[in-house]
Amino acid sequence: MAFELPALPYAYDALEPHIDARTMEIHHSKHHNGYTTNLNNAIGGTELDGQPILNLLADMDMNNGALRNNGGGYFNHSLFWEVMSPDGGGEPTGELAEAINAAYGSFEAFKEAFSKAAATRFGSGWAWLCAHEGGKVEVCSSANQDNPLMPGIGCGGAPILGLDVWEHAYYLNYQNKRPDYINAFFSVINWEKVSENFAAVK
Repeated sequence: MAFELPALPYAYDALEPHIDARTMEIHHSKHHNGYTTNLNNAIGGTELDGQPILNLLADMDMNNGALRNNGGGYFNHSLFWEVMSPDGGGEPTGELAEAINAAYGSFEAFKEAFSKAAATRFGSGWAWLCAHEGGKVEVCSSANQDNPLMPGIGCGGAPILGLDVWEHAYYLNYQNKRPDYINAFFSVINWEKVSENFAAVK
């Protein structure tokens, strides 16, 4: 069964002024749609056809560029849309807040670590908050469309929050000011969804 482009859980303009409608439209309907189509092309007619995306990522042949780039692009963006909301922002609560405080000492220290991971990722890539079984959380980043579910990428665990720092994610509105885009992202994070992701891994 072919992968399908997931519908956004909000309108293209719902995250303004933090993320503009034109960027959202291009990002979702062009970039994510392209990864979806190319993923289906990469697995069509092979023994991988019909495998869930998590299986494809965990068992990834990292030398298979088409599968690596498009499988990662499909999964990463699917997560990205879900961890943002027009009602987002603020801080996490409950067990996720406790886990972040245990790992980083405070929400502000976590925010600094996550922002640094996003800002210092050279070229294109992602910043992640990952959760491990047992409840430990960890910040890391990955290049291009790689993610921590793939073999040898680092962080381990499962990504529960991700930030796209490819230029196509922010350049129309922020140009070369990636730190401003990273700061704006914290105004739209859907911590309720991130907490659900955390609970599922923990």
